[in-house]
Amino acid sequence: MILAGDIGGTKAMLLLAALRRGRMEPVFERRYAVAAFSGFSAMLAHFLDECRAFRGRDARPASACFGAAGPVSDGRIRMTNLPWCLDEDALAAEFGIGRVRLANDFEAAASGIEILAPGDSAVLQQGEPLPSSARVVIGAGTGLGVAYALPQGKRYQVIAGEGGHVAFAPADDEQMRLWQALHRQFGRVNVEHVVSGPGLERIHAFLCAGALPEMPPQKEGARAAGAAEISRRALEQDDPLACRALDLFIACYGAVAGDHALAVTARGGVYIAGGIAARIFKRLAAGGFMAAFNAKGAHAQLNLRIPVRVVTTERLGLLGAALIATQR
Repeated sequence: MILAGDIGGTKAMLLLAALRRGRMEPVFERRYAVAAFSGFSAMLAHFLDECRAFRGRDARPASACFGAAGPVSDGRIRMTNLPWCLDEDALAAEFGIGRVRLANDFEAAASGIEILAPGDSAVLQQGEPLPSSARVVIGAGTGLGVAYALPQGKRYQVIAGEGGHVAFAPADDEQMRLWQALHRQFGRVNVEHVVSGPGLERIHAFLCAGALPEMPPQKEGARAAGAAEISRRALEQDDPLACRALDLFIACYGAVAGDHALAVTARGGVYIAGGIAARIFKRLAAGGFMAAFNAKGAHAQLNLRIPVRVVTTERLGLLGAALIATQR
């Protein structure tokens, strides 16, 4: 038995699976809102209680891997957008698990690319893929995650970091005014301040405030809109302000994805993951994302050769964590 988890700033997914003849067979799976729990140990205890009730006996996993949104240091993760701390040794001792591995959530996501089903992603740019070439996995949700997968023989070595916290680089006058507004608030402006769920809300508030001469101030209720509501207004109601906010968000998203693709010449593919991309796929596919992705000056033709796909399953990180749990 193995145990896997994908722990984000808003939601978490946990999976108990059996390994039989080299194949992983799901046994029990749950999705939770992190706000319902005081910490990860409380969530895991609740999950194992549910497993016990479902199976009629205790689950004793031989190994576990939990991908969480934060950097791993000495077997611990202090999550970036949630006041939770996970510790490999403490979790193994508390829950009687033979081996616990912690991974950055996008290390898990990049590992999960290996076992995506054909229907789990959709094409944004066909490109000209090269076998055994670098990959990039990037995804906006509560924050912005980035990981590289670099070929090593027949396998990939996943390199995770904090790419969502590199500096935001404005590409035009509108984005420069957005940067200035955020600079007054934060000082250093990083990409996650813009390309994330809270980032979409900041863009919407920036436009609502009349920061652009042609965009008059809006009523107070509009300023308080959450990312999901902004997206819904744009996609379902064709609300002009919401559409403008979403399109600016998409342009910034495409630009940073293209920068990371260029950094490693990702002819193995760029995979757009996270909680937002699949929900706004229709707008992503309208062209603004790829225009910004490929706007790389002298290297525009290089980026045009890079395949780009949107991951449409929310289970990518969970699958990757389960795959890591099976490895010694």
